[in-house]
Amino acid sequence: MQADDMESSMESPNLEFEYGDTDSLTAELSEIYSYTEEPEFALNRDYFEEDFRSHVRGRRWIELGQEQQRAYVMRLLDALEVTDRDKRLKVARAILYLAQGVFDECDTDADVIHWSRHNVFLLYDMGIFTALLELLSMEIDNNQACSSAVRKPAISLADSTELRVLLSIMYLMVETIRLQTEDDRPEWRTAREAFKTELGSPLYNGEPFALLLFTMVTKFCSMNAPHFPMKKVLLLLWKTILFTMGGFEELQEMKVRGRERLSLPPLPEDSIKVVRSMRAASPPASAMELIEQQQQAKRGRRSRRSAFVDSLEGDSPFPKKQPLVKQDSLDTYNERDPFKNDDARDEEEDGEEADSGIEGEVDPLDRDVIIQPPPPPPPLRPPTERASLPKGLPWAPKVREKDIEHFLETSRNKFIGFTLGNDTETLVGLPRPIHESVKTLKQHKYVSIAEMQIKREEELQQCPMTLGEEDVDETPTEILYLGMLPNLSQYVIALLKLLLAAAPTSKAKTDSINILADVLPEEMPITVLQSMKLGIDVNRHKEIIVKAISALLLLLLKHLKLNHIYQFEIVSQHLVFANCIPLILKFFNQNIMSYISAKNSICVLDFPHCVVHEMPELTAESLEAGDSNQFCWRNLFSCINLLRILNKLTKWKHSRTMMLVVFKSAPILKRALKVKQAMMQLYVLKLLKIQTKYLGRQWRKSNMKTMSAIYQKVRHRLNDDWAYGNDIDARPWDFQAEECALRESIEKFNSRRYDKNQNGEFAPVDNCLQSVLGQRVELPEDFHYSYEMWLEREVFSQPIQWEGLLQQAQ
Repeated sequence: MQADDMESSMESPNLEFEYGDTDSLTAELSEIYSYTEEPEFALNRDYFEEDFRSHVRGRRWIELGQEQQRAYVMRLLDALEVTDRDKRLKVARAILYLAQGVFDECDTDADVIHWSRHNVFLLYDMGIFTALLELLSMEIDNNQACSSAVRKPAISLADSTELRVLLSIMYLMVETIRLQTEDDRPEWRTAREAFKTELGSPLYNGEPFALLLFTMVTKFCSMNAPHFPMKKVLLLLWKTILFTMGGFEELQEMKVRGRERLSLPPLPEDSIKVVRSMRAASPPASAMELIEQQQQAKRGRRSRRSAFVDSLEGDSPFPKKQPLVKQDSLDTYNERDPFKNDDARDEEEDGEEADSGIEGEVDPLDRDVIIQPPPPPPPLRPPTERASLPKGLPWAPKVREKDIEHFLETSRNKFIGFTLGNDTETLVGLPRPIHESVKTLKQHKYVSIAEMQIKREEELQQCPMTLGEEDVDETPTEILYLGMLPNLSQYVIALLKLLLAAAPTSKAKTDSINILADVLPEEMPITVLQSMKLGIDVNRHKEIIVKAISALLLLLLKHLKLNHIYQFEIVSQHLVFANCIPLILKFFNQNIMSYISAKNSICVLDFPHCVVHEMPELTAESLEAGDSNQFCWRNLFSCINLLRILNKLTKWKHSRTMMLVVFKSAPILKRALKVKQAMMQLYVLKLLKIQTKYLGRQWRKSNMKTMSAIYQKVRHRLNDDWAYGNDIDARPWDFQAEECALRESIEKFNSRRYDKNQNGEFAPVDNCLQSVLGQRVELPEDFHYSYEMWLEREVFSQPIQWEGLLQQAQ
C-alpha cells in the first residue's frame, strides 16, 4: 500500500478544480438525499398523484395554467393545517414532490430542474415556507418524539420522517431561490430579495431562521433529540447563511465598499482573481520516494562503475546513462548557491526528502570515476539561464503601521539613543538609507478595516459621553450575531462535535454522538451488495457533513470579521478553546490524496438522474469502480475551507502559532502539499510560513524547496523575518496572557454595544427635592392594603440616629 501511495504521489496530476461558494446545482440538490432515501421518491409521487387525480382529472401538472396551479397549491396549504399527523405528512410529501420538479412528467434532468424552479417560486409565493416553519417548530418541540428517540437503542430513518420531509422542502426552496439565473422573471427577482430579507430578519419568534437551526444543532448534540436529521439541518443552515449574508464574491464587494466608507485606499488586488490565476507546483517527495530514489541512484552508480570498467576493457566505448528521476518543481525558481560545498548540498537535499532530479549535481562518487574536466563555475547572476522566471510576485507587499513604528524605534535606539513613541514622521538624526527604507515602507502601508474598528472602539471606550452612542447598521450579520451571543459557546462546541464525529480519522466511541440517524435503514443490509451500498452512503454522508460545517464556519468568520473585528475574535476564541486547531490537524493527519480522490458516490443513484432514467443493475464491481472523476469536489472544498479557518484562527496570534508548533503540524501540512491544487497549496504554505521561524535552523536548511515555494506564492511583509527567526528569544509563549487581554477587549465591546443597562452610572442625577418627591412611582396593586403595615415596619419601628446622619454629612 505504501508503494501505491508513493506511485500515486509521484504521478499526481494537476487538479482542474475551481473554488467557489458551492458545487453545481445538481450536485448540491443531490446531496440533501441519502441513497437510503431512494424509495421515498416514488412514495412522494404516489401521494401527489393520489391527491391530484381526485381534484384535477385527466390532466398533468405541467399542462395546468398558472391560476389552476395556484388554486391547487392553496388547497394543499389548507390541508397542511389538519390535526391528523399522517394526513399532514401525506400533504407534505405531495408538496415535496412539487418542489422536486414533478419528475414523473419529465424526460431529462434539465426538465426536472426547470419545473423544480418554477414550482419552488410558486410555493414561496403562496406562503408555503411560513407554514412549513410552523410545522418545523412543532416537530422540534415534540417532546414525545424526543423522549421516544432517547429510549431507543438504535435510531433509523423512520424516526425522523416528518422532519426529513419538511427540511428537504425548505432546503430545495432556499437553494433554488438563492441561485440567480439570466432567464429569471422580474417577479422571481423580487421574490428572491423578499425571501432573502425575510430569512435574515428576526421575523420568526423574534429571531432569524438560522438561529432556529442552530438551536436544533445544540439540542441534537446534547443528546436530547438524537433523531434529528443532522445532515439536512447543517446543509440548510449553511445555505441560509450563504443566501442571507452573501458568498465570497459578495464579501469582496462589501470589503471594497467598507474601505471606501472609511476613506481607506483601495485593495492592492482582487484576492479571488489572484488565487484563481495561480498554478500548482509539484509537491516535495515523500520518505518512501526518497528511499526508492536513493536505491535507484545506488543501482545507477554501480552500473556506471561497471560501464566504466567495461569501457576500459574495450567492451563498450561509452558508460551507460544514469536514469532520470522526478523533477521537483517546488524548487523551479530556487537557484543553487555556486559557492555552497558539496556536503552541505547533499545534506540539504537529503533532509528535503527530494531527489536531485534533472538539474541535480553529479554524485561525488561519480566524479571520481568519470574522469572529466570540471565545468567552469556559473556566474553569480546568470541572466539567460533563469528559465520560466516569474514576471512578478502574485501579491503586492503589505506593511502595517505597527511595523513602521517598530522599525523606527529600533533605528532611533541604534543611531540616536532614544525613541519618539509612535511618531513615524520625524526622521531627524537618522542616516539617509533609513529615510529611504521608511519611504519604501510607507509606500506599501496597508491599513485594514479591522485596525480602524479597533481604533474607533478605543475612542468610544475612552469618551463615551462625548462621542455618544454608536450607529449600528441592522445587517443580517449583526442580527444573527446578536441572536447567537447568549449561547455562542454552545453553538461552536456543537459544530465541532459534529465535525469530529464526521472526520475520517475519528475512532468510533461509545459516548460519541450518532450522526447516522438519517442514513441507516430500518432493516440492516443482508447481502454484500447492500452492505457496500450502505458503506458508500455512510462515507458520503460524513463527507457532506464535513463540507457543510467547514463552509458554514468559514462564512461566519469572514462575515463577522467584516462586520466587526471583535465579533470575529469572540467566535475565534471559542473555536480555539474548544480545541479546533488540533481537530483540524487531526483531520489532515491522514492520506489526504486518498481522501480527495475518494469515490463515495453512486452516480446512477444521485438526484435527479435516479428519478428520470431507468435504474441499471448495480453490481459490486460497478460500486467499487465508482465514478470517473479525477477528484471529489466536496472533499477538496472541505480541505481548503478547513485550511482557511486554521489560517484565520492563527493569523497575527503568536500564542496560537505556537500551538501549531507544539502539535507538530509542519510534517502534516507538508504532506498536504502533495495535492496539486494552487489554492490548497497557498493556504498550506501560509500556515508553514507563520511557524517557520520557530522550527529551527535545521528544519529551514533541510526544507529549502518549501521555503522557496513560500517566497513565490505567499504575500510578503517587507520587514517580516519569517525565514530567520531573530526575535524568538524576545517573545515568550504566554498563551493565557494574550487570550485574557483579547477576552477583556471583547467583553468591553459587547458590554458597550449590547448591554442596555450599562449607561446607568452616566445618567444625570436629580438634586431637586421637590421634583424627586413629585415623581410618580409605580406601586403594586395590593400596596394600599398593606400600606399601614409597611409604614410601621419600615419607618416607625426603625430608630433613626439623626445626630449621626448630621455628623456624616459634615
